[in-house]
Amino acid sequence: MKTKITAAITLALGTLYGTATNANLLDKTNVKFSGYLKADAMFSSYSDGTIASGSIGRDFYLPSLTPVGGVEESTQFDAHVKQSRFRFTTSTDLDSGDKVVGVLEFDFQATPDGNERVSNSYEPRIRHGFIKYNDWLIGQTWTTFLDVKALPETLDFIGSTDGTIFIRQVMVKYSTGNFEVSLENPETTVSPFGGGTRIVTDDNPVPDLAARYTFKGDWGHFAVAGLLRQLSYVDKQGGNDIDTSTTSAGISLTAKFNLGQDDIRIAANYGQGLGRYIALNAVNGAVLNADNELEAIDSMGFSIAYRHIWDTQWRSNFTYSMFSADNDTALTGLSTTKETYSARANILYSPSKELTFGAEYAYAKRELETGADGDMSRLQFSAKYAF
Repeated sequence: MKTKITAAITLALGTLYGTATNANLLDKTNVKFSGYLKADAMFSSYSDGTIASGSIGRDFYLPSLTPVGGVEESTQFDAHVKQSRFRFTTSTDLDSGDKVVGVLEFDFQATPDGNERVSNSYEPRIRHGFIKYNDWLIGQTWTTFLDVKALPETLDFIGSTDGTIFIRQVMVKYSTGNFEVSLENPETTVSPFGGGTRIVTDDNPVPDLAARYTFKGDWGHFAVAGLLRQLSYVDKQGGNDIDTSTTSAGISLTAKFNLGQDDIRIAANYGQGLGRYIALNAVNGAVLNADNELEAIDSMGFSIAYRHIWDTQWRSNFTYSMFSADNDTALTGLSTTKETYSARANILYSPSKELTFGAEYAYAKRELETGADGDMSRLQFSAKYAF
């Protein structure tokens, strides 16, 4: 695939700029195309309601979307290929002797358009788009606060969602050895006083600061990460007089321990105002009090996953994940999420490294501050071809 793409670029550049320029660029730049095609089919049932057609919660597990307080309906079936993705990577040798790398990756998850009525057409979205030069990275990719290597192998898009830090955003990152530090695009999510629809403020004047240090060895790795950010909300329109901010801080401890061919992956996260960083924003970062001032919401999450290799072609993963928020119900009201958890087990078969077929069962539960709760059971099947 790399040779064919390079040949196509050669032809295009030669046509536009002439063979001399083309040859010069070709000598300096390598282009790689990679990704995978993945088909998913899911049977989902809910104890206390339903998830509407077209909702992202029917494509993969979101803790905050498990229905609570409704009436049980029949099992829902969904099938899609939205997780499929394609990735372009370029590597250019500079005259200085340095190298610059560019990455652009797309998939089809979480886009607003498309439906199942006729064509099942869905728009591509940017996952990653960044430039890497020496020790610097500029662009959109995983937050430095996330340890990707500690994520479990699941058929679900994330798997250990409840207790996991999971976010991509634009940043400037510096890396040296096992240490990484970054300034990242900020955003604040707020609960109105007494509860209500989430407010996404987009009022932050200060980038989020994230840092990580990773200890590595033959035994696996252990990482410590920290997050420091400002939560802000300004609204002086329509007679409002809101201009408030507060500090948010968090810590993340993650690890992957090798046990022969098997491994255990662990994540523990805690902070004030973690909000959108954990459990896919199951709870907001802050809440407004009666004086229109922000108060950060404390939250925590934990996940553990065990991966067992049965033989050269078969493997399984067993995962448990939980999230808990310390809501001040006098401010947030009682309809907000108090805690969630999920557990899942899968069996994966890979006749070759490019092909994987799998089945996975997941059980999840969500509880509100009122004490009301609801659960989800989901059986998922997948076929994946990586290239």
